[in-house]
Amino acid sequence: MSLPFVDRSSSALAVQFVLANKWRTWLKSQTAARRAWLDSLGLGGAAGDFAVLPSRDGKAAGALLVLPDKPTLWDFGSLANKLPAGNWKLGDTAPVSPTDAAIAIGLGTWRFERYKAKKGKPGPKIVWPAGADKARATAVIESIFLARDLITTPSSDMGPAELAAAAQALAKTHKAKIRVIVGDDLLKQNFPMIHAVGRASVRAPRLIDLTWGRESDPKVTLVGKGVCFDTGGLDLKPAAGMLNMKKDMGGAATVMAVASMIMAIKLPVRLRLLVPAVENSVSGNAFRPLDVVPTRKGISVEIGNTDAEGRLILCDALCEGASEKPTMMVDCATLTGAARVSLGTDLPALFCNDDTLANDLLASGTAQSDPMWRMPLYRPYRALLASKVADINNVSGGTFGGAITAALYLQEFVPDDVPWAHFDMMAWNNAPKPGRPEGGEAQAARAIFAAVEKRVKQ
Repeated sequence: MSLPFVDRSSSALAVQFVLANKWRTWLKSQTAARRAWLDSLGLGGAAGDFAVLPSRDGKAAGALLVLPDKPTLWDFGSLANKLPAGNWKLGDTAPVSPTDAAIAIGLGTWRFERYKAKKGKPGPKIVWPAGADKARATAVIESIFLARDLITTPSSDMGPAELAAAAQALAKTHKAKIRVIVGDDLLKQNFPMIHAVGRASVRAPRLIDLTWGRESDPKVTLVGKGVCFDTGGLDLKPAAGMLNMKKDMGGAATVMAVASMIMAIKLPVRLRLLVPAVENSVSGNAFRPLDVVPTRKGISVEIGNTDAEGRLILCDALCEGASEKPTMMVDCATLTGAARVSLGTDLPALFCNDDTLANDLLASGTAQSDPMWRMPLYRPYRALLASKVADINNVSGGTFGGAITAALYLQEFVPDDVPWAHFDMMAWNNAPKPGRPEGGEAQAARAIFAAVEKRVKQ
């Protein structure tokens, strides 16, 4: 998709912003005709109120958006849909930076029309806000678009091979190195869990391994769950639970978006991106409940449930990622329904073994209006993963604390001296919100990128 911005336009009409608590004062400064017009529209100065302002000849003379008293970038995202076609320029966006306002507007223009014969009409064109960092805004918008497109694409066109192809295209764009380990080569190179989960599908499992940057720079490793469709395996999901499982590679798409931002902005890091990509299918060679499967780390795992497959493929990738002792390692995954029960669909759960890293991520989430909530790696719950025949079970024996026990399972594969954060996320907008249309979403991606940037520039 092309971005809605232009460098200049002599015909651009102004969009002015008024804080809700300044509405009455602003309204008194307007002409009687304009006050009557706004009254006829029913505008009372509530945050989100919008109006196109007419001139005397009935044509548009400008536009108005009422902001909350403490606006965030998302309050500008609605302009992508509210402004009519034409050229527009923004007034003062303070206290939101011009760059953030541009990001929100740009993100609001995303549409998924790959399969539609009739495309949507062109939207408004907006002059880049004065002072905006165009390169940064473009990198963020295009990276989030990449993730949204990948997540929203049906699994028929987004299997492990297609996800790998998207990573290869990303590597080519930024001159990164990439290798993809496919099928039985996973066993030869000691990634047995990725192979076990994906072997039942006619679409071979694979591990995507991208590297970028100077080897002397701080190592930052990103790991993403790439389950391109999840039937639940032999512990088959019901129809309702399987319906939107095309988004089960949302963690992979999210870390690809973060990697895209890092490379586009050229942060001084040694980046590594690891994505185990599989389809969890049912066939005669599918892995079974109570199978015992080895892992890259050498830990044996009893399969308590084949529908808890995301943590299985992640554990091999995390083990490999940790082997280089990165300065920080982050994984993203649509891992548990328990996290969604706890925090809802908009708020990713953050688990972290390092308080400094956790605080950096939380602070970045607040600053970027990309929120998350930290949850505990409560060690006593590790006992719930005990197995009588293997080193660990992939699920607990009870029905409580599912997000925590999943995170504790992953922690088994990360040494204590590697700062590691795990995000359990929805990766989907169930309903449209300003700047965030319905569909796939790279939740926490901007926060993770900002945290990486802050740490390497300190």
